[in-house]
Amino acid sequence: MIATQLGASHLQFLLQGALWTVVLSAIALVGGGLLGFLVALCRVSASRAVRIASGVYVQVVQGTPLLVIMFLVFFGLPPLGINVSPLTAASASLILYVSAYMGEIWRGCIESVPKPQWEAAECLAMSRTQRMFYVVLPQAVRIATPPTVGFLVQIVKNTSLASVVGFVELARAGQIINNSLFEPFLVYLIIALLYFAMCYPLSRWSRRLERRTGYARRQQVVTP
Repeated sequence: MIATQLGASHLQFLLQGALWTVVLSAIALVGGGLLGFLVALCRVSASRAVRIASGVYVQVVQGTPLLVIMFLVFFGLPPLGINVSPLTAASASLILYVSAYMGEIWRGCIESVPKPQWEAAECLAMSRTQRMFYVVLPQAVRIATPPTVGFLVQIVKNTSLASVVGFVELARAGQIINNSLFEPFLVYLIIALLYFAMCYPLSRWSRRLERRTGYARRQQVVTP
């Protein structure tokens, strides 16, 4: 009955949707990561105006639901003469969303580098740029790795909102199949399992990195 209704072609379509979920997540991570790195640098800039401007950007993006951002990009740009495809709209929205959160995560990691490290680099007559790229960022990257990997889980799950603009990722593929089979429990159970298969390894990896980084930092503190 139900098992015979759900065929191999349906499962293949779901797997294709899962693949597009991974692709969209990768686009959001790379694009959002690059923009988020710039946001993080602006948030710790020596210029007060740059810090305020980047802070406003972060607050606006974080205070706006991702769904609304997608609607603004997909439905708001065409009246202005800018036509965007569902993939472009979903990618741009996720990049903006990820950049704001990644920027704040990385800002906190940069500021968590002990102040003596900044002061020691300053004593070596390094410029602010040299201190940032040769002393602070190498340490901040290690601190930032666990929360960044953990945030990947949120990126993967938030790609499901791309279905509202017509992009066929995993959630949208399941919706299409359910509209033909009318078996929501079975279809969405499979979708949940596929999301779990993508997110659980990332969660485990994040916790493992967090334990290793925490241990390394404790060792660094107690080492004379």
